[in-house]
Amino acid sequence: MRPFGVYVHVPFCASRCGYCDFNTYTASELGGGGSQAEYAGTVAMEIGQARSSFGAGAPVAQAVFFGGGTPTLLPPADLVRILDSVRDAFGLAADAEVTTEANPESVDAASLRALRAGGFNRISFGMQSARPHVLAVLDRQHTPGRTAEVVAMARDAGFEHVNVDLIYGTPGETDDDWRASLEAAIATGVDHVSAYSLIVENGTRLAARMQRGELPRPDDDAAADRYLIADEMLSAAGFEWYEVSNWARSHAARSRHNLLYWTDADWWGFGPGAHSHRDGVRWWNVKHPTTYAARLAAGESPAQGSETLTAAERRMEDVMLRVRLRDGLPLDLVGDAVDAVDALCDEGLLTVEADRVVLTLRGRLLADAVVRRLV
Repeated sequence: MRPFGVYVHVPFCASRCGYCDFNTYTASELGGGGSQAEYAGTVAMEIGQARSSFGAGAPVAQAVFFGGGTPTLLPPADLVRILDSVRDAFGLAADAEVTTEANPESVDAASLRALRAGGFNRISFGMQSARPHVLAVLDRQHTPGRTAEVVAMARDAGFEHVNVDLIYGTPGETDDDWRASLEAAIATGVDHVSAYSLIVENGTRLAARMQRGELPRPDDDAAADRYLIADEMLSAAGFEWYEVSNWARSHAARSRHNLLYWTDADWWGFGPGAHSHRDGVRWWNVKHPTTYAARLAAGESPAQGSETLTAAERRMEDVMLRVRLRDGLPLDLVGDAVDAVDALCDEGLLTVEADRVVLTLRGRLLADAVVRRLV
């Protein structure tokens, strides 16, 4: 049976960050069954509906990931209720990874203990930066020192793995600001760090500020320099890159749920706007929580659309994702691109390791261009 994971989208946030274009809502009461208070029950209905589609051969979940939004805006008991629904419907592997995202200001010691007791064993905090002026541009609500506090709380609660997310390239950020953020993240003692270049999405408040000339647009050269700083500092601190934007202290600390995405596994996404994949078929749910809840209450599927990938499309996506991994792209997926691989190796963007091709450090900086040449 193909590896299988579960994603649960929790679309609620206390406030909307200026750079965010995710499917999120700041109202606690959206009406028509779309409220935060009713959300756990609504998602449980979708999980039950999904289970029935598998018949007797339902897969066991190897990883469950709660993303958002801010999942920890919901009471811990609601998140545990949803996790219990997944366990009842599909079962969890004995060593299943169960992750929730959280904002530093959305948890405390008691809520973290309740989540750990309920079966969560990995948590990912949205730190983004250690500099107040950078957090202000991103519209983040926490103070810089809060991340270290909640990481310590999570460790005390018994979480086996803790991640922090960082963003580099924010307008007004300097190289020294970025080094300070990395130093602060490393000092927390986490065993996983994700670092992403700021992407300015159309329609966001940040994009509007740039269009009005209030803020400069991100600089690609500065972003490349920040990536090199991140790799140098994280490597020196005992982290190893395993995906272009992700570093872990050990193999066990890698995000197993994300690895399912990157290696063409199956997953079922629950919640409004969630995407799913099953053996080459992708589908996605309606976005608004009220519409989502109404469909489930009527016994209907919340799916809005679907597509079936061709063999060529699946290969293209496999190449695009696997080449970003430290484990590399198997040579048998290279196909007719052998000449491109040779050229990329000559240019110092790829190396061949046994039966795989792997990005060099310079190749990681140009990963998108490498992919285009391989496909």
